[in-house]
Parts: sequence; C-alpha cells; structure tokens
Amino acid sequence: MPHLETFDGRLERDGDYEALSFDGLDLSGDDAEGARFMDCALTGCDLDGVRLEDAEILDTTLTTVRAGTLDAPDATWRDVELADCRLGAVQAYGGQLTRVTIRGGKVDYLNLRDARLEQVRLEDCVLGDLDLAGARVHGLVLDRCRVGRLDVTRAQLKDVDLRGAELAGLDGVAGLAGATISSAQLLELAGALARHLKITVD
Repeated sequence: MPHLETFDGRLERDGDYEALSFDGLDLSGDDAEGARFMDCALTGCDLDGVRLEDAEILDTTLTTVRAGTLDAPDATWRDVELADCRLGAVQAYGGQLTRVTIRGGKVDYLNLRDARLEQVRLEDCVLGDLDLAGARVHGLVLDRCRVGRLDVTRAQLKDVDLRGAELAGLDGVAGLAGATISSAQLLELAGALARHLKITVD
C-alpha cells in the first residue's frame, strides 16, 4: 500500500477516498452510497448501519471492523481483504466480488444473492448463513470454515471447492453442480440428494 493519510471525519454519498487510514472510527449510520474507496485501510472501525450501495471498494483492507448490519447491495469489491471482522447481516446482493479474501472472524448472514463472484476465498470463518441463491460463482474456496446454512438455489458454480467447509444445512442441492465436495460431505448430504431426486430410501 502507498503511504496512508489519516482520515478523521464522516463518510458521505459519492465520496472519493484514496490512500486513507480509518483507524478506530465510529462510522455507524454513515451514508456512503456510491462512494469509492481506493488503497484504504479500515482498522477497528464501527460500521454498523453504514450504507455502501453501489460503492466501489478497491485494493482495500478491513481489519477487526464490526457491524450489526452492513448494507452494500450492488457494490463492487476488488482486491479486498477482510480479516477478523465481526459482522451481523451483510447485504451484498447483486454485487461484484473479485479477488476477495475473508479471513477469520464471524458473519451471521452473508447475503450474496444474484451476485457475481470470481476468485473469492474464505478462511477460518464462522458463517451463520451463506446465501448464494442465483449467484454466478467462478473460483470460490472455503477453507476451515463452519457454515450454518448454505443456499445455492439457482446458483451457477464453476471451480468451487467446498471440501474445507463444515456444512450444517443446505438449500437448493441442484445448485451444487460445478462444486467439489469431500466423500464425507457426500455422505452427510445423502438425505438431501435423495429428496431432490425423489428417491425412497428404505
């Protein structure tokens, strides 16, 4: 990253934030719809209720940020890393995620419905719900993750590796086409597969 200047203010709609450090700020409730973040670092910030609709988050890191809700529909995330974040409901449906890594931390509900994902990696995460319904996904890896419920209804998957995920629940089993799972996961999903294929097991 380039040298970062310290930011100490509030986020604004259509704001342009480049090469800035956001350190320990309370940004809760700020409206940053349509804003652009480039080469920024957000550390220990409160992002509860922040609006990021149609925003661009580029070449940026978010570390130990927290939010009960984060609204980012139709946003663009490119070359972004989220590390050890504690997030509640993240509304990122319809967005574009390219080369995004989520490492550590917990997300209660990650809504990526109808989003486009390319080269996304989740490591050592706890996810309550991962909603990929209707999403187009090329290159997704879940490594050492626990997922309470995965929804792949109508999803289009390619090069998706779920072998490192502990899946407690699954919706839309037909949407798993294009994913790689382990033999142990196959046994765990046998019931869902049988129901989908209308197989009677006696």
